[in-house]
Amino acid sequence: MFKLGDFKLKTPIVQGGMAVGVSLDNLSSAVSNEGGIGVIGTAGMGLLYTNGKNNTNDSCIKGLTHYIKKAKEKTNGILGVNIMVALSNYAEMVKVAVEEKVDVIFSGAGLPLNLPSFLKKDSKTKIVPIVSSLKAAQVIFKKWFRDFNYIPDGFVVEGPDAGGHLGFKEENITNFDFEGEVKKIINFKKEIYDNYKKYVSIIVGGGIYNKETTQKYLSLDADAVQIGTSFIATDECDASKDFKNVIINTKQEDIKIIKSPVGMPGRAVNNNFIKRVYQGEKKPQACFYQCIKTCEYKNTLYCIAKALYDSVIGDIENGLVFCGKNAYKIKEIISVHNLIKQLV
Repeated sequence: MFKLGDFKLKTPIVQGGMAVGVSLDNLSSAVSNEGGIGVIGTAGMGLLYTNGKNNTNDSCIKGLTHYIKKAKEKTNGILGVNIMVALSNYAEMVKVAVEEKVDVIFSGAGLPLNLPSFLKKDSKTKIVPIVSSLKAAQVIFKKWFRDFNYIPDGFVVEGPDAGGHLGFKEENITNFDFEGEVKKIINFKKEIYDNYKKYVSIIVGGGIYNKETTQKYLSLDADAVQIGTSFIATDECDASKDFKNVIINTKQEDIKIIKSPVGMPGRAVNNNFIKRVYQGEKKPQACFYQCIKTCEYKNTLYCIAKALYDSVIGDIENGLVFCGKNAYKIKEIISVHNLIKQLV
């Protein structure tokens, strides 16, 4: 039994919130119906809602509201959203999630230091920061407890083997003692309980793709695992079939650490788009989407929002495909039901 706040779940799996159309209502509801936590990725929500036309704040808000409602029509399970701190409209998106009474908000890509301020007195929404170190978890805990008298309901501890943007310096990605860090944060969870009698759930993510990697972290006393890339290769994933096929056809040598326009390293498939980028063929002339605070389009090689959107709808030649370190081990597209059966 996986406990998060007063939620009790039969499946200790959180589906990673994969943005720009990879995890929307279909995938998130399917995971929730299997007893885990399904998560809608919120970045680029306006692009999805307008079929690529714009990513204005208005279209993002309408889009998030739309997809939360659609997911709730398909499941009575626990439903989450992933909202990156780095989003230009972070506050607005969190407010929508709270108003729509989403069960859990996961928040990373920066420290969500003011996240509790958006909750209302009667809110039942749980809030879970995504961190990569004990230090980050301690900073958030101290800030939340001091300013809001709120203790996190859990922490997602995300390691350097994850897909997409990574919360590590590039030189630390291959030599970081992630298991050791997980153990430290689990000890921190125990300290919180001893001192404050609040149970904080620990969810471990990054490179987890099968039963063995799932059990590895559950055996360390983690409460659950977060899995992203494996859920791409499912029938219910909201991305195009072409996007899914990239994952199941990827070889180990195809997976590359790239420099993202938003100033962070990321793990992606080294496809023709990436190769052309590094040959200097791509250069955005303007910023049409204003999605990420830290993106300096004048100094970057490509627009990451457009690249992610293009790949998700099937234009792989002009798109970016994020994936985890073990993506090459995924060889078939199966149902969410069968994947979770394999994992646990």
